[in-house]
Amino acid sequence: MQKRYYLSQTDKKLAGVCGGLAEYFDVDPLLVRIGMLVLTFCGGGGLLLYIVLALLAPKGPNGTPTRMNNLNSNNYSSSNNGSQSTYGGSHYDKG
Repeated sequence: MQKRYYLSQTDKKLAGVCGGLAEYFDVDPLLVRIGMLVLTFCGGGGLLLYIVLALLAPKGPNGTPTRMNNLNSNNYSSSNNGSQSTYGGSHYDKG
């Protein structure tokens, strides 16, 4: 399966450009947003790149980003294995 860039539909602030780049490169979206700000303040290239990607990139499928699927794949169990009371009584309620 070929990896493609899409505008993010789930992790977006304006158009989904940074969220889409973060999903494509499998990095934290905050890092991509900071990188765009740095590029914007160091010559304006970040703003131009953002506008071009927002206009030309296709919208992604509606769904959870791949990065989030990897994070949510851990199966955490919330069972108490009988070690604690589930009804909220105190330890004095032994009767």
